[in-house]
Amino acid sequence: MGDPVEPPEGTPDGGSGNEDEYRSVVFDESFVRAARIQEFSARERLGGNHPRAVRRRGLFGTLSRQALALLLLVVLAFAAAVYFGVAAPQPQSGRPSGSQLTVSLVALAPSSDVTPVADPNAPFAALPASYRDGIVGLGTPGGSATVHFTRADVLRALDTVQRYLSISSLAPNTLVHGETADARRLVTPGQQSQYDQSTATPSDDQHHAATGWLVRFDPAKVALATDTVKAVGAMTIDEADAGVLEIDTDHTFVYALRPADAPGGPVTLHTVRRALRFEFDRADLAAGRLRLVDSVVQAGPTPCNSRLAAYLQPMLGGTASAAVTDPGDHSRAAWAVCGVLKP
Repeated sequence: MGDPVEPPEGTPDGGSGNEDEYRSVVFDESFVRAARIQEFSARERLGGNHPRAVRRRGLFGTLSRQALALLLLVVLAFAAAVYFGVAAPQPQSGRPSGSQLTVSLVALAPSSDVTPVADPNAPFAALPASYRDGIVGLGTPGGSATVHFTRADVLRALDTVQRYLSISSLAPNTLVHGETADARRLVTPGQQSQYDQSTATPSDDQHHAATGWLVRFDPAKVALATDTVKAVGAMTIDEADAGVLEIDTDHTFVYALRPADAPGGPVTLHTVRRALRFEFDRADLAAGRLRLVDSVVQAGPTPCNSRLAAYLQPMLGGTASAAVTDPGDHSRAAWAVCGVLKP
C-alpha cells in the first residue's frame, strides 16, 4: 500500500509529495483573521451587491455604520469637554487679590472768606485738645483676637494700617513732594496696578483718584508751614468672613499750609477727613500687605468746582468764598459732591 500522504496518481514530477515543503506558504488561522482584506464568500458574491471582490478589515472596516456614528459622537463629546474645560475661567481660591478700590471725594466749601491763622508760629492753637500730633492722634487700639483670627494676626494688621496711614497722611514726602513708592510697598500685589494707574494718570472715575490712596497737595502751589500734622480718630476691627479680617479707620487730619512761592506768607489750616476700609486675607497678613477697598475723603476749605483726583485743592488765607457747583457744567463728573465746611 502506498504512503497515505501521497496522491493516488503519485507525486508530481520533481516533488517530494510531502506537506512540509508547503508549510512556509500556508497561513495559519490567526494570520488569516488578522488580514486587512478578506474575500467575500461565494454566497455574498452571488448576491451581486458587492462591486469589489474583497472587503477591507480592521477597526473601521468591521464596524457597522451605527457603531461608527456612536464612536464619532463620543469623540466629539470628549473633545468639546476638553475644550470648554480649558477655555472656561477657572474659579479662584479664596478672595480675589485684586479687589478694586472705590473712591468718593467731597469738597468742603467755606461759608465765608478764608482767613489765615492768627499766629503762624502756633497754627493749631485753636484746635480742640482731642487733636494729637501725628501717629499718636491715630488712636491705634491694642487689639484682641476675633473669632477666626488670633490676637497676633490682629496686631499685625493694625501695625500695617498704622504704617500706611502714617505714610499716606502724615509724611511730608507724600504730602508735598510727590512720593508714592513708600505707600505702594504696603499695597497687596493685586491692587498695585490700580495704584500705579491712579498715581501716574489720576482720574475722577471713582477708582483711579490718587487722593483716594494718599493725601497730597500740588507742590507748585502749596507748601507745609510745619511738618507737624494734627489727627484725631479711631479704628475698628471686624471680620468680613472667616478668611478676611477687616479694619475700618475714620480720622480727621489738620494741615498747616502756606503758598509755595511765599515762605513767609500767611498760614491756613486745611482739614481732611479720611474714612477708609482695609481688608486682609491670611496671605496679606503674612506679607505685611493690605487691601484698601473703600476710601471716602472730605477736604476743605476747597472750592466746589475743584477737581480733586490728582491733588487736593486747598483754599489759602485771603481767598474769597468758593464758587458754587454748577449742575450745567458737564465737564465735571456727576458724582462730584460738595458740602459746606463748618466755620
